[in-house]
Amino acid sequence: MNLLARVRAERALPQATVRRSIREAAGVSQRAVAQELGVSAMTISRWEDGSRTPRGELAERYGQLLTGLREVALGGGQSND
Repeated sequence: MNLLARVRAERALPQATVRRSIREAAGVSQRAVAQELGVSAMTISRWEDGSRTPRGELAERYGQLLTGLREVALGGGQSND
């Protein structure tokens, strides 16, 4: 991923508190999100409390996952969790 794509991915992420709300509304645990992304549950916790921000490819993958979870929460998709 080139630099501009990474910057776009990082800036496209919702605010930290919204990230948590999306995940919770979809009924998915921090642990499940962490496993999907290959990071620790503590990392997800830090991303959701705003003390850390994902970067690069992880930011892009996390953003895509949040988009999918938002669709599930709104009834537009099915959860496989």
